[in-house]
Amino acid sequence: MNRLNPRKLLLSKWTAASPQHREKHFLVTELFCDEEGTVLEIELQAVMTKRSQKLPWQTLQNDQSWKMGWK
Repeated sequence: MNRLNPRKLLLSKWTAASPQHREKHFLVTELFCDEEGTVLEIELQAVMTKRSQKLPWQTLQNDQSWKMGWK
């Protein structure tokens, strides 16, 4: 399990453990917070295709799917 501080995820780099559509490397481009400033979701953008997806930030804690950094 990847230990994360959700407030420090902006512009962090991630590698998909099982790439799909030739998308392996990703960058967190935006944080979505509630009124109190608690991070709820992130926008994850594929480096190669620039395709973005909105996910709960807890998804990145699964080390079976995501690796910290670009590998």
